[in-house]
Amino acid sequence: MNIRPLHDRVVVRRMEEERTSAGGIVIPDSATEKPIQGEIIAVGNGKLMDSGDTRALDVKVGDRVLFGKYSGTEVKLDGDEFLVMREDDIMGVIES
Repeated sequence: MNIRPLHDRVVVRRMEEERTSAGGIVIPDSATEKPIQGEIIAVGNGKLMDSGDTRALDVKVGDRVLFGKYSGTEVKLDGDEFLVMREDDIMGVIES
């Protein structure tokens, strides 16, 4: 993928949700909610501050993150779907 987000934006690939319930029932695509977890694919240089300095982002490529259900803008690149969002839209990093 050849995309470099600007400033404090990140590119996220959504993680796939389980399509089978605990009882073994297969849930159709139309009934599943959009996942709110994803993996960071690319990050910008950092947030531009009022003083002209750049503050580095707290997330890095490869981090698994939580974000809001309607956060970011969906884009398609090379047949894959990604989300482009600001670092502020990320609620937390999932640590394993």
